[in-house]
Order: sequence, then C-alpha cells, then structure tokens
Amino acid sequence: MTTPEMTHEQATKLTPKGRKALVAGGIGNTVEWVDWAIYTTFSSVFAVHFFPSEDPVAALLATLAVFAVGFIMRPVGAALLGAYADKHGRKKGLTLTIGLMAGASLVIGLTPDYSSIGILAPIILVLARMVQGLSAGGEFGAASAFMVESAAPRRRAFAGSWQQVSVGAGVLIASGIGAVITSTLDSEALDSWGWRLAFIIGAALGLFGLWLRASVEESDSFQNAKKEREAASAADRMSSFVQIFAKHPAAVARVFGITIAGTLLYYIWVSYLPTYAHVTTGLPLNQALTANFIAMAYFIALLPFAGILSDIVGRKPTMSAFAAGFLLLSFPMLNFMGNSFWGFLVIELIGVTLLLGYSANCAVIMAEQFPPEVRATGIGLPYALAVAAFGGTAPYIITWMNEAGHGDKVWIYCAIAAAIGLVVYLTMPETKGKKLA
Repeated sequence: MTTPEMTHEQATKLTPKGRKALVAGGIGNTVEWVDWAIYTTFSSVFAVHFFPSEDPVAALLATLAVFAVGFIMRPVGAALLGAYADKHGRKKGLTLTIGLMAGASLVIGLTPDYSSIGILAPIILVLARMVQGLSAGGEFGAASAFMVESAAPRRRAFAGSWQQVSVGAGVLIASGIGAVITSTLDSEALDSWGWRLAFIIGAALGLFGLWLRASVEESDSFQNAKKEREAASAADRMSSFVQIFAKHPAAVARVFGITIAGTLLYYIWVSYLPTYAHVTTGLPLNQALTANFIAMAYFIALLPFAGILSDIVGRKPTMSAFAAGFLLLSFPMLNFMGNSFWGFLVIELIGVTLLLGYSANCAVIMAEQFPPEVRATGIGLPYALAVAAFGGTAPYIITWMNEAGHGDKVWIYCAIAAAIGLVVYLTMPETKGKKLA
C-alpha cells in the first residue's frame, strides 16, 4: 500500500539497497539450487562410490532414497532456520543456509569411496544430504521474506518472482555443469574424479554467494520488528514457530493450500513430464529433454513480467488463471500427447505459461500473509510441508498409476489438484494493496 505522499516512482522503483538485496537473494538462491540439483544430475555416476558396487541398480536406488531424505528434512529446516531468520535477521539466516549447502556439497565431493572407508561412506552421504535438506527448507522462507521486504510497494510480486527465477536458473546451471563435464571427460575420468569436480564447483560457487550475502544490509521490516520485540514483555516473546500456529493458523493453512496445486503441477511439468512422454508415447528422451530445456528457458524469462502483471491486476486473478487453465486443459494436454517433438514442445510451453501465474506469485503472496516477526517461518514451514507431501511424491504416484494401467487417468490427478487450488485462490483475500510491515 502506498501513502498519499509517496510518488509513483517511489512506489514502483527499487532503491539501491533493494536492488542489492534482490541480487544477493537471487544469486545466492541460484547457487543453493545448483548445489541441490548437482546431486540428482550425477547420482547415477557416484552411486557405486557410496554403496557396495556389486549391484549398480541397488546402489542407484539407495542413492535416490538418500535424495528423498533431503525432502524429508526440508520442513525441519524451514522450522529451525526460519525461526533463526525471524529472530536474528534475514541476512544471518541466508548466510547460514548457503554456508550449510556449500559445505555439504564439499563434503560429498571429498568423501572417500565405500571401498576405502566402508559403512562410513553412506553415513556421511546421508548426513550431508540431511544438511542440504535443512538448508533448502530454510532458504525459501528467508529468501522470499528478504526479497519481498526489500521491494518497492507496487513491485513486490516482481521482486518475489526472482526467487523462482533463481531456482530455475540454478537447475539449468547444474544441468549445464553436468553437460560440460560428461561431454569433456571420458567415462573413466568421470567415474573416478569428474563427478567430484561438480560438487567442488558447487561448493566454490557457494563461497561467492556467501560473500555476496554477507555484504548486504538487513531489511527495514526485520529491523523494525526487532525493535518492537525488544520492547515487548518476556511473556510476549514466544518463538516464531509457536506464534504462527497460536496467532496465525488461518495464514498457515492458506499457505499450505496455496502450495498444493502449484508444487504438484510444477514438479510434474518441469521435472517429470519428459520421462512421462518418453514412457507413454515413445518420444525419444533426448528430444523430450530438449523441449523441456527450451520451455524452462522461456518460463524463466517471463517470470518477472508475470510478477509485474500481478502487481497491476492482483494476486487472485493471476493465481486463479493458473489453476483454471490446468483444470480445463489437463485432459487434452496429457491424453493427446503424441511422439512428436514439436507437439510435445507446445504442450510444455502451454503448461509453463499457466505455471507463471503460480510461480510469479508464490513468494509474495506467502510473505503478505504474515507480520515480519514470523514471516520467514510462516512462509517456509507450511510451504515445505506441502512440497514434501505433494510435490515430492508426484513422480512416484504417476509412475505407480502407469504401472497399474491407469496412465490415461493422470489428468484427473492434475485436475483435482488444480480444482483445490482454484477454490483456495478464489476464496483467499486479495493482498496486492496490503501494507507490508
């Protein structure tokens, strides 16, 4: 909300401090997701180094199970590190999350093989992935709060959209690192040290992000909330984890509901659709992945513009358009998918265009639900719980449906999620003009 004394330029233009915060939050988040995604990019290569190598398939499955541990730890990280960011500041919270992520990547890259240290190798891998899960869980709430709090009043969705831009950029960079290393090294070098190089590169990028975040100023919203908390009585200084459930249960439920459709459909379209198309239609996997890459680049480029649209017309219309579009189009997009590259690319592009309505809004609309003293925890915890419950399980459920002979009904799964989202978005209060403390 703008005051009568505030000019249009003041309401829409980022200050130098705000721009620096956006860069530090965005680039730092990109680095975090590079480190997170490198694990999946190279999992099939390093699996036999952490588990008994007699059965490569069993080793890969064990490595993917460790990947799932990271998802389980995300709500824990959202609660612990979100509370830390609410108490000690966004800047300290974000430097901690990126330090944990980079440190865990370095540990994975330097851990000796199973053949050298035995059972200690998988134990170290599990612990490192748990730390990465903690970091990823704490990152979303703290980064979203910091970026939105640093924005001009009428450009909060634009600022928040960069949180999702940075996630997509991190995944693409990790894929690029994977492509370069696997293309330039022979199989022997890749197996012996190439995969380790990828983790070490990720850790080195983390040092850059750590330096960048250490150089920014704390947000005004947190500084003001800190003064109010210090002036409050000891009885009123409950932790942010307790406060969000005691004082803001409706907002917690709303963030969880907002995330259900968004995370499920995002993971299906961005992560799983190429595999789904390959399995169900016979489309060559390399063509499906190429279409997915093109669609992701298009999606990332348009996210800030979708944020500006939300700042103009509101959160409810843009979020509702996303859910309504998937509700209407899930059946034709998934049931008439052929084995044509161009046809699949069109389906990818339609889906990610609809996803813009969610991804450009998710950070800002969650930030607008909570006061600053609980904002990082309030965003991060219900979001992480919904991602773990719906986003992380989506590929497994779809795979099970295909194996059980119900692949033609996957569209119903997507449409139900979209319908739930549409109800949530149509009934939630509009927060575009809300004053952000």
